[in-house]
Amino acid sequence: MENREINVSGTLVWYYYICPREVWLIGHQITPDQDNANVSLGRFIQNYSYPRERKELAVGHSKMDVFKIAGGELIIGEVKKTSKYRRSARMQLAFYLDELKQRGVNAKGELRFPREKQREEVLLDEETEKALDGTKREILRILYLPQPPHPVKIKFCKNCAYAEFCWS
Repeated sequence: MENREINVSGTLVWYYYICPREVWLIGHQITPDQDNANVSLGRFIQNYSYPRERKELAVGHSKMDVFKIAGGELIIGEVKKTSKYRRSARMQLAFYLDELKQRGVNAKGELRFPREKQREEVLLDEETEKALDGTKREILRILYLPQPPHPVKIKFCKNCAYAEFCWS
C-alpha cells in the first residue's frame, strides 16, 4: 500500500457495513469471484434497470449508478438487488452525496430496489456526515493493516464472492 494513493470509495463504504475483511481485500485489489451468481445478478440488475436514465456518473473516486435532473435538482440513484443491506446502501449513497457536496454540487439521493419495486430518499444531514467521517477514518485504518482482518462467520458469508478466499 505504500506505493499507491489510498482513497476511500463508495464501494468501500458499502462493504464496511457488511464485512471489514472485504474492505481490506477490495482495497488491496484482490478481486472477488466474478463468476459468483450474486455478482452476476447485481451487474445485470444495475445494467438493465432504469434504461431511460443516464448511467454511471463518475465523481472523484466514485461511480454512481444512475442520475437525473428533476425539477432543476440533481438526483443520484444507487441500484441494489435487495433491501437486505439497506444501511450499507444508505451510507454508500450518503458518501456520494458528500463527494458532490465537497465539489459544490448539492444533490438528493435515491436508493432503488427494482426487484422489490421500492425507492427510498436519502439526504445528507449533519448526523449522517458525522457518521460518515468516522466510517472513512475506520476504513483507512483497515486499509493500512499489513494483513486482512481475520474472517468472521456472519450471515452474509453464504453468498459472498470472497467465500472461497476466506473459508478454503
